[in-house]
Amino acid sequence: MRFTDTTPEAALPKGVKDFLPLKAAKGEFLQQQLRQVFSAWGFRPVIPPQLEFVDELDKSLGDDLRERAFRFDDRQSGRLVAFPPDMTPQVARIVATRMKEAPLPLRLCYSGRVLRHAEEQAGKDRDIFQTGVELIGLDSPEADAEMIAMAVECLSAVGAQQFTIDIGQVDFFRGVMDGVPLTGILAGQVAAAIDRKDSSELQTLLQTIDIDDRTREEILALPRLFGGCDVLNIAEKTVRNDRSRRALDNLSHVLKTLDVYGVLEHITLDLGELRGLNYHTGITFQGFLPGIGRAVCSGGRYDNLTEQYGYQVPATGFTFDVLNLLFALDKNLDKQVSLGSDALIFASGSDLQPAQKLAQVLRRQGLSVARDIYDRSLQEAREYARKVNFNTLLVVNGEQDEVQIIRLNDATEEFKPYNALLTEQFKI
Repeated sequence: MRFTDTTPEAALPKGVKDFLPLKAAKGEFLQQQLRQVFSAWGFRPVIPPQLEFVDELDKSLGDDLRERAFRFDDRQSGRLVAFPPDMTPQVARIVATRMKEAPLPLRLCYSGRVLRHAEEQAGKDRDIFQTGVELIGLDSPEADAEMIAMAVECLSAVGAQQFTIDIGQVDFFRGVMDGVPLTGILAGQVAAAIDRKDSSELQTLLQTIDIDDRTREEILALPRLFGGCDVLNIAEKTVRNDRSRRALDNLSHVLKTLDVYGVLEHITLDLGELRGLNYHTGITFQGFLPGIGRAVCSGGRYDNLTEQYGYQVPATGFTFDVLNLLFALDKNLDKQVSLGSDALIFASGSDLQPAQKLAQVLRRQGLSVARDIYDRSLQEAREYARKVNFNTLLVVNGEQDEVQIIRLNDATEEFKPYNALLTEQFKI
């Protein structure tokens, strides 16, 4: 039976939604698949809290996330608290304050929900499901490549057929922009033009800035440095500054490792990517699926986050937005996720104990079994079982009688002795 996933608009705040059984099952399936990949790569779970003191949380939040946190007064402490808008800063705090003596590297994973203030736009979620990993204590291209290769494996594990991982390098961009006299509105306009890959507007804006021709050429190249791995060669011929060239060397080593992992077919480069400039310190990446304009996963290197809590250690990681992933794969998951249960047990007589006993036996065999406690006829029970996707209806009369087995998928029926069902493995 299908239930509508629509909720009356006035019943819930904007940006949050109910998840009925099928959608909830699909979301849980996605998270289980992701957690299996995390475990296979040696990551162990942590569970951050859903409330943090604002003064502690703000230490590790960039300006954007800081403005989007839900804050309120805590009656118990008298201090300001917040719902964290992202889980990575929480893991950074946990590592710096609770796991400082643990041997490095740390491989930690998590799964939970965060809340964010969202702009008044359609499709902007405020209640966000995050499932991700953090690799703490390694500053190497191999560690960055491991994150990207894991993200590819995760997307394959949830059944995605076509997808891309878009890689950027924020230090490349910083190297190009070092020393460029940009402030205020003009800085925002230049960044927006690069982000939109609007070369003509960028050229117009740069005419108002006192910079040398070499720097202007490097900035104008940023919107064009997007595509396959050959972008790396083009970028090497374009930039002369040391910081950007070191970033390209780092990216080259990452791509070599990704080639070993056999995932380069999913990789694109975007050296004009500006996401995470206030947060990341090197490689960044996002995962995209066809038909959805939002990233389903994002990650990258953030070597300065734990330092905000007094513990300097390099780190990298990524997180999946499970709702974006669910939106992109919803129809595909119909083949992998169902709400079917194994058996509904109907008792036709006044003695209910045989039915209750059989239900327990079958559950111990690993089957999903419910007792039809509702007072109704056998025909009504059969119709109910069909509507809510039970595979089998078992009609129990008594311990001395045979059990009627009605297989609802093909409407076939058979009878078996009650005691045989107690001692044999029941096959659906």
